[in-house]
Amino acid sequence: MTRLAVVTVVSGRHGHLRAQRAGLAEAMSPPAVHVVVAMGDPTVGAVLDESPVPTTLVTVGTDHHRLPLATARNRGAATAIDAGAELLVFLDVDCIPTPDLLERYASAAADHPDTLLCGPVTYLPPRESPWTTAELAAATDPHPARPNPPDGVVVAGDDPDLFWSLSFAVTPQTWRRVGGFCEDYRGYGGEDTDFAAVAVVAGIGISWVGGAHAHHQHHPVSRPPVEHLDDIVVNATVFHRRWGRWPMAGWLDDFERAGLITRSAQEIVVRN
Repeated sequence: MTRLAVVTVVSGRHGHLRAQRAGLAEAMSPPAVHVVVAMGDPTVGAVLDESPVPTTLVTVGTDHHRLPLATARNRGAATAIDAGAELLVFLDVDCIPTPDLLERYASAAADHPDTLLCGPVTYLPPRESPWTTAELAAATDPHPARPNPPDGVVVAGDDPDLFWSLSFAVTPQTWRRVGGFCEDYRGYGGEDTDFAAVAVVAGIGISWVGGAHAHHQHHPVSRPPVEHLDDIVVNATVFHRRWGRWPMAGWLDDFERAGLITRSAQEIVVRN
């Protein structure tokens, strides 16, 4: 049986973390472990103690409120690999796994060990009470911008920019080839696209795993995400320096139309 680790990075969002761990209680079987990386949040441990899910807690500090998402994921992966994990499954703290998610990823990794494995994600509507497994199944309606293969089918992707870290799996060997997430990125945005770009250069593809469904719990967001404007501009500039193109084009276009930034071929300027 594959030794599997689920890696989740968290700062706040304790209600979402509880719901995720309730889902993991149905999805996980030995020898699996939940590696939770707390980013500047000393209260996470109390939440983890509420659940019997096997858990390893890792802590990292923050830098002026810019969450170190890339660093935290790397720390979680290193912890899992050092403990003998044979498959890493990354789940955003907002994501509730379906009971079959881990099994689908493990099966796909057995046949496709040298690729980034991504599962479909459904964005849930607002909800006050907890979701039941049956209700989640009925609500399944994956994001239309990404592939949704039939259950048990693995389809090679042709656009690495569709990769996201909400839900994906990777073997330790492939993780080492990519080298983890670039820690030049701090705060919101860009590190996902960079990770996939590095994978492509390393000859690693992206595959979409049918049936590996996750459900993203609702939380308020702005469109475009103006609360993350500074992070997005800084991280987009890091990406441009590394790859010679602008990532997150939709958000940058929206910011520009709103008069929040001006952009040239070489730089972004935030307008005061």
